[in-house]
Amino acid sequence: MADGSMPLAFTSEVETATGPIWEKVKTRVTPLEWRLQAPLVAAINALKREKNAVILAHNYMTPEIFHGVGDYVGDSLGLAREAAKSDAAVIVQAGVLFMAETSKVICPDKTVLIPDLRAGCSLAASITGADVRLIKQRYPGVPVVAYINTTAEVKAEIDICCTSANAVQVVEHVAAEWGVDRVILLPDEFLARNVARQTAIKIIAWQGRCEVHERFDATDIIELRAAYPHAEILAHPECPAEVLELADFAGSTAAMTDYVMRRKPRQVVLITECSMADNVACDAPETEFVRPCNLCPHMKRITLENIYEALLHHQFEVKVEASIAARARLAVQRMIDMPPPATPARYDLVKARHHVDVELI
Repeated sequence: MADGSMPLAFTSEVETATGPIWEKVKTRVTPLEWRLQAPLVAAINALKREKNAVILAHNYMTPEIFHGVGDYVGDSLGLAREAAKSDAAVIVQAGVLFMAETSKVICPDKTVLIPDLRAGCSLAASITGADVRLIKQRYPGVPVVAYINTTAEVKAEIDICCTSANAVQVVEHVAAEWGVDRVILLPDEFLARNVARQTAIKIIAWQGRCEVHERFDATDIIELRAAYPHAEILAHPECPAEVLELADFAGSTAAMTDYVMRRKPRQVVLITECSMADNVACDAPETEFVRPCNLCPHMKRITLENIYEALLHHQFEVKVEASIAARARLAVQRMIDMPPPATPARYDLVKARHHVDVELI
């Protein structure tokens, strides 16, 4: 263990307590790995009860975290909604730092812990609050929408947040509310370009990128088609537009999960972060998952070991300065208050194949 103590033992009690979880993850975790992981899973779940804590686990967490200790699991929007509703005193964010900040912004009276303070995000690091203030000076009167993958400092400067699940909905909502025909969408350039193809609203975009999704390109999809002609290819809208043009389906992590669970394809490719496919596969054993994925190095900083240490020692508390939190809360709450779509939003692939210009800042 990280505190220098002896490793937790894989006892018969641990085996019994974690048996249902093992049945779910055993196609993605080896028996040898599980003998090391199961004692931590059992210990973490006991600590949660003791400390009135919940764990919010993002789709990009590894299966032993996502299925083993996550109380609420899903994409950024889903986790934000769950943080707002939770009665727990302590929230452990099994994700990255901007997600923990968002939980703290929504739940100022709760203790929010992040197991590793180095769990950052290339998108969140691509823009600052000062950048947003300058953008608003350059485009007075134009509403500013920011992806939830931003710091609290950035959220404090914008009008409303969005996620990939509702970006088109939010852009069209604020354009109608403000009576304008253009909207600033920050900071993901590729998400902005893909949203622009789905709406008549003109998009002004920032040149931030997700280091996981920007590495996929058209060649990857063409090669996959040749190697796996019967596979259905699902792409995340943080990918370049050329990827969506060639995909069979495009949508947020929630939409991709929904697609697999509803359609139950024989063979599928998820063009996104690696652990996403592992977690969906645990719930879809009849589907074969082809794995041309990219790892998020920041998400992978979160482990069972440091989740256990965070809970045990109440360490790495996330705090947000009160004046920033109050303004950021407005932007996040406006997003949360919007009615969720009846089904997870997808990106129309006919529209996705039409070029639409965006204005890059």
